Amino acid sequence: MNAPRAILFDKDGTLVDFDHTWGPAAGAVMRRLAGDEGPTLARLFDASHYVAEERRFLQTSPLIAGSSRQYGPLWADILARAADAAFYEQVDHLFCEEGARYLTPIGRPAETLARLHAVGLPLGIATNDAEPNARLQADRLGLSPYLSAVYGHDSGYGSKPNPGMIDAFAALTGLPASAIALVGDTRHDLETARAAGAMAILVRCGPAPVDDFAHEADLVVDSVEELAALILGADAGQPAVA
Repeated sequence: MNAPRAILFDKDGTLVDFDHTWGPAAGAVMRRLAGDEGPTLARLFDASHYVAEERRFLQTSPLIAGSSRQYGPLWADILARAADAAFYEQVDHLFCEEGARYLTPIGRPAETLARLHAVGLPLGIATNDAEPNARLQADRLGLSPYLSAVYGHDSGYGSKPNPGMIDAFAALTGLPASAIALVGDTRHDLETARAAGAMAILVRCGPAPVDDFAHEADLVVDSVEELAALILGADAGQPAVA
């Protein structure tokens, strides 16, 4: 594949350690929503495919790739709440608070993005998290100076696997989608790239293995650090992906 001329990164499982961040954060959010209702909390854990004693999700969890608008109706039903904007906003707010508490990066993403930014690549984030939380986490990880855009499920471009975030980034950068790479760790990311006509790059550092669909991607790497090394090359920014 040709070297990308711009890159959109998924956040969780790509830049942020999913298990160490969202495992404990999700448990805390569900406990805050269920309160002292033990049976209700147990139903939330079960529906979320969440192993409470280990503070982690099973690979089948709808929370691994989905937004609050996607798994929210299930939670609302268990909690006997209306599945409306107010409930989704509450869930997003709680995840923002608890996610900040447990935020753990994968490697040194600020250094990696700085290197890519230094050679003139427009960079952004495309996540099914809420945009305010994505921006907060980007700030805390030192990523914001290198980002041209941060898109969440509530940014007005739809959720992945719809192509809206890539379409918006293409309009922002003036580049065709085919010149943009979406880097992520789930089939949602792969399908988003394919729907937009962008390059699909998978990383193996997420919570679920990508082996079952890796052959459908343009490139598979272990981490964003490895991707940067391939793009920049061993020598002073000479592209190694061609």
